[in-house]
Amino acid sequence: MGFLKGPFLFFWDIAKIVIISLAIIVPIRYFIIQPFFVRGASMSPSFESGDYLIINEIGYRIYEPQRGDVIVFQPPKANKRQFYIKRIIALPGETVKVENGKVWVGENEESLKELNEEYIEVTTPGDMVVALSEDEFFVLGDNRKASSDSRFWGALPRRNIIGRAWVRAWPISEFESVKRPDY
Repeated sequence: MGFLKGPFLFFWDIAKIVIISLAIIVPIRYFIIQPFFVRGASMSPSFESGDYLIINEIGYRIYEPQRGDVIVFQPPKANKRQFYIKRIIALPGETVKVENGKVWVGENEESLKELNEEYIEVTTPGDMVVALSEDEFFVLGDNRKASSDSRFWGALPRRNIIGRAWVRAWPISEFESVKRPDY
């Protein structure tokens, strides 16, 4: 029976390594960071279809989302398995106006200021004014002509936000941390 002891110990050691690895990896994957593949052209030229991003899921438990953050979220009234990536344009309690291809944001309609969006290559189609409640965000894709965003389905509730795009990991030639533009 001593000959069984060797193989058993070997498999027990392997099982311990797998269990410990899962105990470390699973919480990190589901509660701290998450991989995300960009699909479609709605965030072009900032992100292209096929880019691999790492999403910071824990950051927004410590601090609030900021204007310019690129976020991953579940769109309102959509399949719970569907995720979008867009940029936060307006924050809770603000008013956003889209008119003549430009975007204005302010505390109310009288205080609106045009956003300096040098990172986009196209104008913003549509005309609208939206006042956000205290738990809503207004999000737009960087490629405004190819983006399903707040112009079409309304404000984004805070509870739908999964996290902030933190690092572009693929393609390797584009490896970088994701930065927020200066407005």
